[in-house]
Amino acid sequence: MRWRWGLFLLLAASAAAADRRVISPPGVKPIGPYSPGILAGDFLYVSGQGAKRPDGQMPATFEEQATQCLDNLKAIVEAAGLTMEHVVYTHVYLDNMANFEAMNRVYARYFSKDPPARATVGVYHLPTDTPIEINAVAVRDLAQKKPIIPAGYKSGAPLTPGILAGDRLYISGQQGRDAESGKIPDDPADQVHLALDHFHQVLAAAGMDYANVVFTNPYLTAKMPPNVMNKIYADHFEFGNTPARATIHVSSLPHDANIEFTGIAVADLSKRQAVRPKNMKPSPTASPCVFAGDTYYCSAKSAFIPGPNLGIYAEDVENQVRMTMRNLLDGLEEAGLDFSNVVWSNVYLDNLDEFGKMNGVYAKYFGPEPPTRTTVAPLPPVERKPDANDHWPMIEQISVIAVRP
Repeated sequence: MRWRWGLFLLLAASAAAADRRVISPPGVKPIGPYSPGILAGDFLYVSGQGAKRPDGQMPATFEEQATQCLDNLKAIVEAAGLTMEHVVYTHVYLDNMANFEAMNRVYARYFSKDPPARATVGVYHLPTDTPIEINAVAVRDLAQKKPIIPAGYKSGAPLTPGILAGDRLYISGQQGRDAESGKIPDDPADQVHLALDHFHQVLAAAGMDYANVVFTNPYLTAKMPPNVMNKIYADHFEFGNTPARATIHVSSLPHDANIEFTGIAVADLSKRQAVRPKNMKPSPTASPCVFAGDTYYCSAKSAFIPGPNLGIYAEDVENQVRMTMRNLLDGLEEAGLDFSNVVWSNVYLDNLDEFGKMNGVYAKYFGPEPPTRTTVAPLPPVERKPDANDHWPMIEQISVIAVRP
């Protein structure tokens, strides 16, 4: 019997290892401690891809750069045995929103049928001076992919309002502007209501509600007061049971919008579970982490220390990253997970000149098969000096997705 038990353990370990597989096309060499792609559970996660060719050269024109960016993404998807039709969700980052329409023209060539849900944002700077970066999620079984289109929806953009992939709904960026006229209300509060109404229309078309949401990205420009967004946002979710969230202030949004919500929901509420470490109080705006079946979505964390002496006390990027990783680990460990379960991360860095310093610390938390990653600098660098309470400005944030074996 002992040998059978040993064989069982060996097979179980092999099955768990096989459930998470690094995807790396020949000739692809990441510029940091991340994997090009990770196959885990029902999904493929793809790191943010820039515009450089495999030989390191940058194409001359933006359309050539966007084409190369999507070719780089396609190479990873195909190395996993999938096609671009399997892609269900993308984030597009542009360092110049004037390139939005040119990006759409190129993007449409790669997604001619049931294009993925998509969020597009303008950022200050991208690694290696690429003008465009795109990450993606793809579903393994194409039969599980279903477009979700609310009644009366009209758009010429190469995206689908929502994509249902099995029990997971990916929702395109929904803006605070009138879909028919393009008019943006003068009142920021009206913009937030409008964006959330559009977001809910996609949920409702999939037979879901706000309670099904497990993760959101509110993207805000400088014209959107965060307190206005937070007050309205909190009214749409149950206190202490809100989605995980990464609120990112960006340089610009398409069509001059000031607010955009994108996110993920799970169809079966019995598979949704918010998790909160014991040292954190319930929040009206964000749960630390939320399960959607086997997938664990965690809010963006910074070096912020909670408690009576709350604030950020680390002045340099290395120590802020250390604190951030400590805060992320609290959420992972509360669910019985650790950094080995992470498949995806987004790093929001104040100054990309410190890309190497950030990588040096970040790499210490992962083994030889690190998760996929996207790194962007959403805004110009902040002035670095402490305030009257010796608090330093936030210069990095990191959000993660983990998958339970």
